[in-house]
Parts: sequence; C-alpha cells; structure tokens
Amino acid sequence: MKLYYYTFTGHKIGLDRVKRAVPILKGLQERGIETMLLTNDFRAGLVARDLGIAESIHIEGIQDIDAIAENGDCIIIDSPEDDHGRLVKYCADFKQVFRFAEQDNDQSIHGETILRLDCQEGEDCISSLIIDDIYFEKHQKEERTLFFLGDSDSDKKILNNADFFKEMNMELLLGHYFYVKYEDELAKLFNTLHEAEEYTDLICSSSDVVTTSFQTAIEAYVAGAKVIYIENVPLKKEEKDLLKLLEIIIIISFNIKNYLEIAEKEKLKNDYQKCVNIAKADKIIDEICHLL
Repeated sequence: MKLYYYTFTGHKIGLDRVKRAVPILKGLQERGIETMLLTNDFRAGLVARDLGIAESIHIEGIQDIDAIAENGDCIIIDSPEDDHGRLVKYCADFKQVFRFAEQDNDQSIHGETILRLDCQEGEDCISSLIIDDIYFEKHQKEERTLFFLGDSDSDKKILNNADFFKEMNMELLLGHYFYVKYEDELAKLFNTLHEAEEYTDLICSSSDVVTTSFQTAIEAYVAGAKVIYIENVPLKKEEKDLLKLLEIIIIISFNIKNYLEIAEKEKLKNDYQKCVNIAKADKIIDEICHLL
C-alpha cells in the first residue's frame, strides 16, 4: 500500500497547497508509510524538494491520479478542480480517500474522509489547519515588516497598488512564480527584495508580516510575528472566523489609511498573540494513519 498526495498549484494560484502537504508527507514517511507527492505543476515539485520532499510525479490533473496510483492504495486530494465524476471511482478503487474541503461546510460525498478547517472534536472529519513544526520553534526575531503577496502575482497586483507600498518601508519576499523583469520594477517600491527560497527563514525571523496568503498568515502567527492580513480576494467564512479568533488584523484590499491606523495600534500592543490552540501536524498525521 502506498499513499499518494495530489496538490493543485500553478502560476495563477500559488503554492499554499504544497506548503501544507510537506509536513503531512514528512510525518507519514517518518511513520514508515511509503508516499509520493503528485503535482500538476513542475515548479511545485521543485519547491517541495527544497522543503524536504525529495521526489514527486507530475500529472495533468485530478482525473489522472489513477494513472499512477493502483487499486488498494490511498490518496489525499487537495484541489478545487472538477473531478468530472472521478471521485466515485477513486472511492471504489482505493483503500482510503481523503479530500480537502473547498467550500464552507463541505461534506463527504462518496465516503471519502474530509479535511476541513472548522472540523470539531467528535465530527467525522480531520482538521485541514496544517502547520509545519518549524514554525512552532522559538525564533530570534529581526525588526522588519515583511510583505508576502503569495507565490504568484500574474495580475501584477503589487505594481497596480504601487502607491500603497511606496512609503511603507517594507521588505518584499518574492514568490516562486515572479519573473526577473518584474523584480526590477518591484525593487523601486521596497527596501529589500528577498528570494523565494528564503521563505521559511524569513517567516520565522520577521517581527511583522503583512500578507494576502492565509497559509502564510497562520504560519507567521505561530512563529510569533505580528500579522496583518490583506483580504485581496474574499476569504471563506471559516478562514475569516479563524483569523478573527487569533486577532489577526484583516484589512480589505490595499487601503493605505486603514493600514497605517492599524499598524500604529499594533505598535502599542505588548502581547499580540491570543492564546489559541493550534496543534502541530502530528495530531493530523496520527488521525490519517489511524484510517489507513
């Protein structure tokens, strides 16, 4: 029996799904389970390798999982794609199927196990709030405001909001899908540009993190940073509820006045983080192993 973990990524949606796949795959491998990461995007495999997953296989999409996985294997699906009825076959052919919820209150359709952000104790689901253990470690902080839009900026949102960044004194963490010519233009708006490969170190070591990535916001919070989340696209209800519970500030779009007001208030806070129990990935891995 082998477990295949499929993630849907790309230059328009970023790599957040890979970042939450890595700790699960590492944990399963440590428990002696043979695994393989499946990606629809070659770049995602390279990033996963940098994060500690040595091998991956590129497939076209969700309908091709069974071109690699065999009857009796297990699969984890983290994708918003339309499976065109393939999920029925997967649930029949594979020993166990896990699927990340894509909508609020998403429920199991064909007997697959759902991973959901708002999963409560006792419910027939598993939490999808997956954070690598490294962010829970104690980190030496450097005073910097780090901005991370995400791994993709195909619509050039940063340049289209240049007025927001010009006077902000921020440092930019580049995304894996940013291009060289684009970087030259971005250098005019930020004090420093950091390469995408520095992601983990910078999220762990930065005192302040501003981001439009939900995954990054939670990772930075766990690592002890002051976090401001810019809601550039609508959050799911469960995502917004969690950010509010953690008292992570949410700003709608790139509103300069709102940001400056919030940033000033945050400087006055001595104890930023609210005590909320965010479990390490081990608990989720144990739940997955129990079902294999």
